[in-house]
Amino acid sequence: MKKFKKLLIYLFLSVASFISIFPFLWMLISMTNKSVEITKGRLLPGNHLLENFKNLIQTYDIGTALLNSCIVALITTILSLFLSSLAGYGFEVYRSKGKEIVFKILLLSLMIPFASLMVPLYRMFGTISQIFPPFGIDTLAAVILPSATTAFLIFFFRQNTKMFPKDLIEAGRIDGLSEIGIFFKVYIPTMKNTYAAAAIVTFMSSWNNYLWPLVILQSAEKKTIPLLISNLGAAYAPDYGVIYTAIVIAILPTAIIFFFLQKHFVAGMMGSVKG
Repeated sequence: MKKFKKLLIYLFLSVASFISIFPFLWMLISMTNKSVEITKGRLLPGNHLLENFKNLIQTYDIGTALLNSCIVALITTILSLFLSSLAGYGFEVYRSKGKEIVFKILLLSLMIPFASLMVPLYRMFGTISQIFPPFGIDTLAAVILPSATTAFLIFFFRQNTKMFPKDLIEAGRIDGLSEIGIFFKVYIPTMKNTYAAAAIVTFMSSWNNYLWPLVILQSAEKKTIPLLISNLGAAYAPDYGVIYTAIVIAILPTAIIFFFLQKHFVAGMMGSVKG
């Protein structure tokens, strides 16, 4: 009876695993086939991978789109980690009468859908365009700045800071470190798992961001990779082989980053501050 129950469990897990991984297998198989074969539902690898890749490179400026996405994702991640961790650290370590009120107002902002903020943001960057064009409409800076920090990340860092050993702060002060020195030399190295988890979440969110770049970016040379893939699918006669090739290329950076940081990601999401 136990063996039969164990067999059912493994059978269920195998089916669930196949269902989960099938879209990725379909994507990898499709990038090797022609568009006609994909629409027919071909499930066997073809020999048109190089042709699809060549068509993608020659017809569409995917290199520029990848570069734009890399710039946006990397700068957004660095800014967001620094600003959000600094805010989370400050909310937890320092005492203030109005601290909790400000923090609760910050959390309430999570309830506001981004779609309702797009028009005010667009008008704001329209005004900035007249004053300081490098940070106005149709610039990568306009994509980065609204995501430079988020209420979720501030909340995430504050919750993890609750488990940060406060004795280390006192020890740093006794040793003569400034408050900024304690943050950089004590807090950041100790919280590296939290930073890794936040980095993965922020990078993936920024890399896959579609709605705001669609609104704020206008010229073709500023498009990010999600916008390029959207344009590929919006063609009158879309080439699905080229589309799947672009999708595979687009997911490689996030997959690689998650693969190398997955250990720290799990520890960080569980609130670990151990090295």
